Amino acid sequence: MSTFGKGCHLHLIDGSAFIFRAYHALPPLTRKSDGLPIGAVSGFCNMLQRYVDGDHGPDAPTHLAVIFDKGSHTFRNDLYDLYKANREAMPEDLRPQIPLTRAATEAFNIPCKELEGYEADDIIATLSNQARDAGGRVTIVSSDKDLMQLVGDGVEMFDAMKNKRIDRDGVFEKFGVFPDRVVDVQALAGDSVDNVPGAPGIGVKTAALLINEYGSLEDLLDRAEEIKQPKRRQTLIDMRAQIELSKRLVELDANTPLDFTLDDLELRDPDPEKLLSFLAEMEFRTLTKRIADKLGAEAPVIAEKASPEAEEAPQPEQPPFDASRYECVRDAAALETWIAQARERGWVAVDTETTSLNEMTADLVGISLAVEPGAACYIPLGHRDGDAGDLFGSDKLAEGQLPLQQTLDLLKPMLEDPAILKIGQNMKYDAKIFARYGVAVAPIDDTMLLSYAMHGGLHGHGMDTLSERYLSHTPIPIKPLLGSGKSAITFDKVAIDEATAYAAEDADITLRLWQLFKPQLHRAQVTTVYETLERPLVPVLAEMEMHGVKVDREVLSRMSNAFAQKMAGLEAEIHELAGEPFNVGSPAQVGEILFDKMSLEGGKKGKTGKYSTPADVLEDLATEHELPARILDWRQLSKLKSTYTDALQTHINPDTGRVHTSYSITGANTGRLASTDPNLQNIPVRTEEGRRIREAFVAEPGNVLLSLDYSQIELRILAHIADIPALKQAFADGLDIHAMTASEMFDVPLDQMTPEVRRRAKAINFGVIYGISGFGLARNLRIPRAEAQEFIDRYFERFPGIRTYMDDTIAFAKEHGFVQTLFGRRIHTPEINAKGPHAGFARRAAINAPIQGTAADVIRRAMVRMPDAIRDLPAKMLLQVHDELLFEVAEEAVEDTIAAARDIMEGAADPAVRLDVRLVVDAGRGANWAEAH
Repeated sequence: MSTFGKGCHLHLIDGSAFIFRAYHALPPLTRKSDGLPIGAVSGFCNMLQRYVDGDHGPDAPTHLAVIFDKGSHTFRNDLYDLYKANREAMPEDLRPQIPLTRAATEAFNIPCKELEGYEADDIIATLSNQARDAGGRVTIVSSDKDLMQLVGDGVEMFDAMKNKRIDRDGVFEKFGVFPDRVVDVQALAGDSVDNVPGAPGIGVKTAALLINEYGSLEDLLDRAEEIKQPKRRQTLIDMRAQIELSKRLVELDANTPLDFTLDDLELRDPDPEKLLSFLAEMEFRTLTKRIADKLGAEAPVIAEKASPEAEEAPQPEQPPFDASRYECVRDAAALETWIAQARERGWVAVDTETTSLNEMTADLVGISLAVEPGAACYIPLGHRDGDAGDLFGSDKLAEGQLPLQQTLDLLKPMLEDPAILKIGQNMKYDAKIFARYGVAVAPIDDTMLLSYAMHGGLHGHGMDTLSERYLSHTPIPIKPLLGSGKSAITFDKVAIDEATAYAAEDADITLRLWQLFKPQLHRAQVTTVYETLERPLVPVLAEMEMHGVKVDREVLSRMSNAFAQKMAGLEAEIHELAGEPFNVGSPAQVGEILFDKMSLEGGKKGKTGKYSTPADVLEDLATEHELPARILDWRQLSKLKSTYTDALQTHINPDTGRVHTSYSITGANTGRLASTDPNLQNIPVRTEEGRRIREAFVAEPGNVLLSLDYSQIELRILAHIADIPALKQAFADGLDIHAMTASEMFDVPLDQMTPEVRRRAKAINFGVIYGISGFGLARNLRIPRAEAQEFIDRYFERFPGIRTYMDDTIAFAKEHGFVQTLFGRRIHTPEINAKGPHAGFARRAAINAPIQGTAADVIRRAMVRMPDAIRDLPAKMLLQVHDELLFEVAEEAVEDTIAAARDIMEGAADPAVRLDVRLVVDAGRGANWAEAH
């Protein structure tokens, strides 16, 4: 007779969840005695021990088991052969650890259960039903949404990682229905992780609304003809069999044939000898001692050759920084020793010190190398005599430095050797410096890009940030070495001994970060992102930046004069509207005119007692009054003049006559490139004045500028991701999407469409898909807020799939902490659960990221492939501006270049992603950029 009954409490631990949390939480660790991977086992043991020893109070278990999956084939695969077909293969270093986690469970004297042909969830469902029917309580230790259908009537879930209990209300918060209808919602929404098909175009939120309205999935399907929304109605009718199959896939089998009973799961104390013997065998020194002390037993002796376990070594073993050995290399023999060490290891960290951050004009001052953590050197090459604090110093080279050319001759074979990996932090900078001295550094790895691929959206990726965050070390700051303000010096004036400590440490930190990050790529599931979208882009961008684009100084000068005259005219108009003269460039005076004299609403004073008049405030007022609109126009011209037509002239390189922008690969969380020094991506194109600035970008004689631009790529990607038939068909038919939207939204026939009406539709198309509010759209279009909100409401009625996409994306971000592009780029969303003013921005960013990020990935893929495609043509890729690539091409090769580049760009997603909507690239040519675009 069973003893399990009222007063008993069964805890069921989801073993797979514990294993994968342990595996992904720690860097690779091996048993030093034989190299066996043990990181996941160590983490699993620590989690198990902490749970068993935890203070559960009145919820303490009387019965306990850890439930595992056994094999990958279950009865669900017989129902649907594509079930879980999208799952990635188990990492190789995790595979040998799986049986060890079973052994660990048994060593703790906890029942370890699994069953061929069934999933762990089915066993948990069966045991939960048995325990509840016997009058006992059940706690399922997991956060897996598939188990939420079991909650209720004495069954709850517990997320051990968040120390959070999940009851019926918690399930409702997750799914919008109570546990008894979770499978109905899952059947409709499907599951991309498990490859459960569901109903196309219906997400969790929509599914919950439908189930709550109709009562059950069966009633919904029987009454599908009653649904008013045509697409949704037809989907439910056409996909009934697929939806019913999906329900069979997600519904847990609570009648799994078990060969044990609840009594077999009674809580038992571990056998000290067996447990400690297992922990010693795994070489878990600290955990062995801790448990031995708890059990009052003597800890087994662990061989000295054993490595520390995971809890003691959260990163690869590295010496403390205060024990580092940094050498100043002053002769060829010493340098050759370092080169030999790099050849022996097959990798070396490299860093350069220069006189400025401008790679096109900076002089090389020194080079640092690191071959192992704590072992680095600095090779001074261009340090000048004079005190570090002497602004002028001396032009004479300091003594004790190797000749520059001799050093480069010695380093060049190593830096160009394909068998030696060169590791850097922002390696594009160093590669460009070396390229100017005739050294083509390859192959490379970049710690900044490794961090970006894994941690995009979480934090910055500069070396100081990464060192402090991941190495717990604050690097030597540069400011005390160089000073600031008028007394600042360049690096060639820094004393060599101080430079050695600073520069060698940089290389050392870079190598340590590489050793930490590189093995983690596959765990973060971003190896493909790094290897196809980040690393190969470095040499492509370096070549583009070094080539630069020609800019006509005279054209810019004429524009500056024209802008000055137009500003003067606007200023007179503004004074007339205001009824008095004032300084239009003074925000404080603008505030006094608008809010004190004219009594417009919305004025707010800052801490200084002055009104704040940023652009967003003026844009709101511009929907109601002409004066703030004219002030905005004046400010725009002022910015064009100061930021572009005046400033661009100072960026023209005197040696090349060209402007050499620099692209930041990590400048945006979504994968978009950022252009700096100067920023050529933000040249306004919405106004005639802004577009005219592009006239100054010209081709050399005999050449033309060629622009290839993706046509509405983000809307095409949206049509694919959100599965919107109307948009897909419109693109397939070659319709002008913005004109089509304008026609539907504003009841304007296509043959009567004006550019202004189309512009409004374009603003709605792009604004709405990124979560713009009626307030924001009103500001953009300078229309009343009520009218803007009406546009948005009408838009969602026309394209309901967009709302579903938004809801599903936000739900995914909240559950996983990131969103993904179609190519696997992860954009983390740490603020997605924020409250207050940050909440709206975080949600819009999450909605934006998969679309904008996928578009960014597409053009990155095109750029990586482009050099090979145009290698035999007299053409150079000059600029990347969002969805556009700009080339300089010999006149006779324009058609061949268009054909080659268009082929690469339109096929850039293949074969990784098969888009439902074809990518289209528009081409234009001209003597200048404005004509080409």
